[in-house]
Amino acid sequence: MSVAVAPLRAERLQAALAFDASFLVDSRLSLHADDGAIGFDIVPVSPYRKRYGDAIGVEELREYLDGEDCAAFVALDADAVIGRLLLSRSWNGYALIDDIAVDAGARRGGAGSALIDRALAWAREQALPGVMLETQDNNVAACRFYQRKGFVLGGFDRFHYAHDPALAHETALFWYQLVT
Repeated sequence: MSVAVAPLRAERLQAALAFDASFLVDSRLSLHADDGAIGFDIVPVSPYRKRYGDAIGVEELREYLDGEDCAAFVALDADAVIGRLLLSRSWNGYALIDDIAVDAGARRGGAGSALIDRALAWAREQALPGVMLETQDNNVAACRFYQRKGFVLGGFDRFHYAHDPALAHETALFWYQLVT
């Protein structure tokens, strides 16, 4: 697979939403703090497939096309969209990854890594100190990936999803990476 990253354009809006962004949950993180750092152990759970219920739509994607404080990119294999990245400037001065997704059939082929590298480059271009993102304690593959890419677990919130009974058992995890 040869992966390229390009800015999202209007003609690719539908393709940026059409792939399978679901993932298998077969474990979760058990968090602990040691000497001021957040660490985790991985605990197995009964497997299930997770699909985000608040999936973004074309109109939400369109907002990223011409925004001053945001950007959207797609990962391409040949001309096929296999991933997407949505970024914005966060209230705390970091670049915020609002959404990153790679097609389930294209994972482990370099698309996620290329998208993260593009996020880090965008933060540098915007003169921002770093990149942050949020995921959940049941997205272990993503957490391991972010850690391999140099992100550090900076915080968590056990009540972030308490308003939604289907998600109330999940813990929000906040990952950070400084750029140089």
